[in-house]
Amino acid sequence: MITVTINGKKIQAKEGQTIMEAAVANGISIPHLCHEKRLAPVGACRLCQVEVNREPVLACSTKVASGLTILTESKELTSRRRSVLELLLSEHKVACTTCDADGDCKLQDYAYRYGADEFLFGSYQRKDEPILNYTSANLGIEHDSEKCIRCGRCVRYCREVQGVTALTFDGRGIEMKINTAHGRDLHASDCELCGGCIRVCPTGAMREKGAKGLGRKKDLVKTQTTCTYCGVGCQLELNVNPKTNKVVRVTTRPGMGLNDGNLCGKGHFSYDFISSPERLTKPLIRANGTFRQATWEEAISLSAKKLRKIRDNYGPQSIAFLSSCRCTNEENYLMQKLARTAGGTNNIDQCATTCHAPTIAGLASAFGSGAMTNSVAEIKDCKVLFIIGSNPTEAHPIVGLEMKKAMARGAKLIVCDPRSTWMAERADIHIKHRPGSDNMLINALMNFIIKEKLHDEKFVQERCENFEAFADNLKPYSIKRAAEYCGVSREDIKDAARIYSEGQPSAIFYTLGITEHSCGTDNVKNLANLAMLSGQIGKWASGVNPLRGQNNVQGACDMCAMPHRLPGYQKLNDPKVREKFEKAWGVPLPTNEGGRVTHFIEGAGSGELRGFYVMGEDPVMSEPNQSKVVKHLKQLDFLVCQEIFMSETAKLAHVILPGACYAEKDGTFTASERRVQRIRKAVKAPGVSRADWQIICDISTAMGYPMKYSNPSDIFNEMASLNPSYAGMDYGRIEKNGLQWPCPDKDHCGTVFLHKGDFKRGKGLFQPIVFQPQKEEPDKKYPLILSTGRTLYHYNVGNMTRKSGISNQKEKECFVEINSATADKHGILDGNQIKVITRRGSISAVAKVSRRVREDSIWMPFHFVEASANILTNDVFDPVTATAEYKCCAARLEVGAGL
Repeated sequence: MITVTINGKKIQAKEGQTIMEAAVANGISIPHLCHEKRLAPVGACRLCQVEVNREPVLACSTKVASGLTILTESKELTSRRRSVLELLLSEHKVACTTCDADGDCKLQDYAYRYGADEFLFGSYQRKDEPILNYTSANLGIEHDSEKCIRCGRCVRYCREVQGVTALTFDGRGIEMKINTAHGRDLHASDCELCGGCIRVCPTGAMREKGAKGLGRKKDLVKTQTTCTYCGVGCQLELNVNPKTNKVVRVTTRPGMGLNDGNLCGKGHFSYDFISSPERLTKPLIRANGTFRQATWEEAISLSAKKLRKIRDNYGPQSIAFLSSCRCTNEENYLMQKLARTAGGTNNIDQCATTCHAPTIAGLASAFGSGAMTNSVAEIKDCKVLFIIGSNPTEAHPIVGLEMKKAMARGAKLIVCDPRSTWMAERADIHIKHRPGSDNMLINALMNFIIKEKLHDEKFVQERCENFEAFADNLKPYSIKRAAEYCGVSREDIKDAARIYSEGQPSAIFYTLGITEHSCGTDNVKNLANLAMLSGQIGKWASGVNPLRGQNNVQGACDMCAMPHRLPGYQKLNDPKVREKFEKAWGVPLPTNEGGRVTHFIEGAGSGELRGFYVMGEDPVMSEPNQSKVVKHLKQLDFLVCQEIFMSETAKLAHVILPGACYAEKDGTFTASERRVQRIRKAVKAPGVSRADWQIICDISTAMGYPMKYSNPSDIFNEMASLNPSYAGMDYGRIEKNGLQWPCPDKDHCGTVFLHKGDFKRGKGLFQPIVFQPQKEEPDKKYPLILSTGRTLYHYNVGNMTRKSGISNQKEKECFVEINSATADKHGILDGNQIKVITRRGSISAVAKVSRRVREDSIWMPFHFVEASANILTNDVFDPVTATAEYKCCAARLEVGAGL
């Protein structure tokens, strides 16, 4: 630290800070237009001039030095700043009365503050059209050149933060403007529609096209909440026009949450679903093959009566409850409580079975805890990023930004992925292995690490157990064998092993490319083995990090909406645990084994399951072999769906209960990094729809177990009193920045990273893993391996981002990625409509021909109802978690007329 004097006051500043950074850190404001703390300083606007020893310098680009005397305000500085502003105003269309940015515009604020004369230098009229052509056709972003001051923030944000370079400067001098390369339409360019250019614009020149005229920024009511899309947990503000009860735009700010003012396109633009005219607004009851509107009393009474009657007649295995990772912690807690009290059954599950159940099972068996071991803030400090089965720049874009920061700081990047993703194309090593060969690859990596004595012997000896059996199991997995089976270079495997094991520190990141296999739990166990073997866990920026795909997958798991555990992952068969919950809930807990959603589907087909209560999930679209799922669900005696849209599953229901979305209720979500954060009500729910927690309480009461809470905070407090990991939390403590579990008491500040010093289970358990190939191998009839997954612009299936014209403009239809050599063999051209066929069915999609996928593989997204990828996927499951093998099934392509 060094001492400088600003405005007569001595302050402490960090060596290397700029004057601007030191001033801001000490609560001193310096005017600026081009400066933004996430961007490299350029000194373009000249507004941040300060006096250092009576000489003018730019605060944004001048470093502090010991003993400096700095003046931020003086008559001379005021005159200089006024002149700068008057020059800017001469090129700026001053139309504050009709501008959406009125009241939230830095140029307007500074012009008022310094008394700038907007007409002193006349008014320059640009020759081009005010709304530039490159934003004319796209539905998301509009750029008004007459309001642009050419500060360059948007261009620099696009390049420096997003790493995209969709925007650039075009022209010279006074004719210079912001443009895309060659003036292409923005939605046809490399733009990822993150909205960052809008958020950093100081004048309102960049703005949301859909928000224009719907409310000036100063008149909108902002409500901070947590994003409802992936599991990163970004903080944002819903900007609501109180006169229309409508979300007009989404904003966020630097310093707000772990996303630090950054959002992806889904978070910034895909909020149309909130006020969609397709929302369910009233309860519906099926009568004579069609739905009719009903009162809440009628719908609740019928649902409770049917479920209770089925349970009483056929036993606790005959009814099941499916909770939702899109709903709050409070609602997931109540749903599993409803199942076990009023329902009298352990048949309770949620969509983690579809995606990350192997994470819980695998990591818990190795470490004692099944969650992300590190925090998002640590990622930029990683020296080696080992990414396997994950595409963070598309599925978790804000995590992708943190990885880009690490890369900019010199981190090595290893990507193991059958596709050439953005990260893979920039990796130091890209292992483009055959889909489904992960454990062959991981075993070979570890075998080589041990042979070369690259493992951390001290860590293994002091903190782990079962090493000998584990090491013996690795002996057959040579580099040669793995390279041949996986179809990759031997040297790449060796280099990856060296770089990862020697990294200081290294961290593993994975998602569904690891878990959605018939050996998903084994895959996760083996990544735990790799981390322990190299001593890469239990310290800052080093561990095993599953990135959750939905907003509250982590929380739904923490609430244990699952058959064999109670909230906080407490064992259902532990007598002390049962006694605690029975005392709190006032009823004996059920003793039936319980099942998962895949068992529920099978049970519906066999007749064992007769009643099914589904909240916020769409198993018709999310479960494999869709035709079979529909057939089985149609055989149920009674199906009740609690939804915000008419989902494909809801179309089969006997009763539909309209719920509230995240913007219409209070509660909490838990992010991937175990951070529990608030969501807050910003708008009223449409029609007579209700918050899901209220509906659950009504159903439970009607079934004979009264539930009554005044608000979600009461529910949270009850849950925290029973869940040791959340015991130190309440709404007051998590109000501002949330807390990361475990947080065992009110004096605890939360846990940034797990397993420091020791593992929750004591010693880390090495587990020998025998490689198992995919269940459905390619053959002559079906020669290709089909994998499915997420894209940047859409989320799950159908009912959220597909309501956004902006997302649909970027990605409007289903496609299948095909290697160019494979396409040549089939006579397929890029853009052809083709048919993808497996043993379970077929769908049509547009061919995307490139070298992004391997010759033996094809890849397609699962977002499109009209071309559902799960018509194709194979209903074989992981034996531990019943997670389906979505990432590998045999397929073929057909091209021809009539598709």
